[in-house]
Amino acid sequence: MLKDKVHAIQQTQKPPAILVIGDLMIDHYVWGDATRLSPEAPVPIVNVKNESTTLGGAANVAQNLVALGARVSLAGIVGDDTFALQLKEIMANEGIATDAIVTDKQRPTTVKTRVLAGSHQLVRVDREVTDALSAVLEEELVEKLSHYINEADIILFSDYGKGLFSAELTHRLIRLAKSKYKKVIVDPKGLDYAKYKGAFIIKPNRKELAEAAKTGAVKTVEDLQRAAKVIFKQTEAEYLVVTLSEEGMVIVDEIGYQLLPVKATAVFDVTGAGDTVLATMAYFIASGLNIEESCELANHAAAIVIRRVGSATTTIDEIIADIEG
Repeated sequence: MLKDKVHAIQQTQKPPAILVIGDLMIDHYVWGDATRLSPEAPVPIVNVKNESTTLGGAANVAQNLVALGARVSLAGIVGDDTFALQLKEIMANEGIATDAIVTDKQRPTTVKTRVLAGSHQLVRVDREVTDALSAVLEEELVEKLSHYINEADIILFSDYGKGLFSAELTHRLIRLAKSKYKKVIVDPKGLDYAKYKGAFIIKPNRKELAEAAKTGAVKTVEDLQRAAKVIFKQTEAEYLVVTLSEEGMVIVDEIGYQLLPVKATAVFDVTGAGDTVLATMAYFIASGLNIEESCELANHAAAIVIRRVGSATTTIDEIIADIEG
């Protein structure tokens, strides 16, 4: 049984070493009351009561992996600012190696600030630069990553379209990983999936797949297979794992597909669920399970986190409990 295999991994195996390369973000929340309008413009005045900071993007993937028990290294780009210090401090406190995080003095750390009055979001303010890295920073990052790729059992690309994964750098990193016989799992962004050529698994959602394949909306299995065929031709990936929201996920290869229905019994917040799926799938593949078993467990993990409010993580014990459910 799958549950028994998970128990065995817990009890007998050394935790897998997983390298996460991706766009690093801070989610900054400003909470307050809004009881009157500004005399300067027809906008509410927010009297700030509290502020909080959580990690987003690839950093959230790393936190999900830590919760599962993996040994995690994190690589990406931050600015030369206080948010970068906050991000590194949180990562260090969780035991995540951050030596492969590179500082770009020409861009800020990506921060999404949400201002809320009660439970209502009034505005979101983004600080970000999405330009590709300079040649100097690209060399610095690749040089730092060589050691971590050697040590990793599996490598994750968490692409949020913030400038890290230019086509040139993405190709270079995949070639480097493959030269060391390491598998790469990609959470993609944008329309150019050709840059992920050589990846082991690419994990889009239904909408992302349709946009990248340019074959029209993905509503049926036939639509999905038609779109997948385009992506396989572009990328030569071994698998696509397509998340289907309330319908679960589907594993697609060149031969056929396998649908894994959703496990959730209630949905409160889907924030960060894709990061949880990516992390859980990678953790169990790195631990020796096959892709079908790993995706089944990722489905359970997603069911757990969407029952909670905000970006959440889960543990192996919780996944086992959900299986027994």
